[in-house]
Amino acid sequence: MYAIVEIAGHQFKVEKDQKVFVNRLSTEEGKKVSFDNVLLLDEGSNVNLGAPAIDGAQVSAKVLKHLKGDKVIVFKKKRRKGYRVKNGHRQALTEIVIENIVASGAKPAKKAEKATPKKETKKAEPKVDAKAAAPKKKAEPKAKPAAKKATGKADDLKKIEGIGPKIASTLVEGGIATFADLAKAKPAAISEIIEGVRGNHVTDTWPKQAKLAADGKWDELKELQDRLDGGVEK
Repeated sequence: MYAIVEIAGHQFKVEKDQKVFVNRLSTEEGKKVSFDNVLLLDEGSNVNLGAPAIDGAQVSAKVLKHLKGDKVIVFKKKRRKGYRVKNGHRQALTEIVIENIVASGAKPAKKAEKATPKKETKKAEPKVDAKAAAPKKKAEPKAKPAAKKATGKADDLKKIEGIGPKIASTLVEGGIATFADLAKAKPAAISEIIEGVRGNHVTDTWPKQAKLAADGKWDELKELQDRLDGGVEK
């Protein structure tokens, strides 16, 4: 018996007791996790195909460990322009083991029930003075302050572990263009700026890395990046 299930945006063909490497999950090591988006089930003589998913089917697994994949070199070049950019990337992964495949009967996640609004009792309307009842001129809305623009020469933010070209450009648009700007920013504010960029990004150590880069402590920065695992310091 095997199943085709969607896990962290990718489809996998899985069987019981099989170990699978998937994109980084938020579940802690040693805990169990289940996946309801089962697209196909093969039980030998019977093949069940979802439309798109199979109701009641579920794949349960256990998180073994979090790790980083092999380094991938990304090299970009433009002919006769003198443009060359070389970047390295290590994908954050999670190793899981498939414990069970349920064909039917799995309980879907419960949806939060909406609270029914309470009926408001009508109160007696107070007497209003005619002068006070005259319509007042609405104050003109104040113009929204323009987004802060980065000042000074921009730094190469891609030297920070976890920041690629897309995230770097998004940070610059959000007003973070230098290592000093990034060092002062809070992880929550950084995550809010790059919310629209696809992928799982752990920003907890970015200000610490940026502080070392701003101070020119490149050796210490390299030692820190060697200790990082999926953006988390070991």
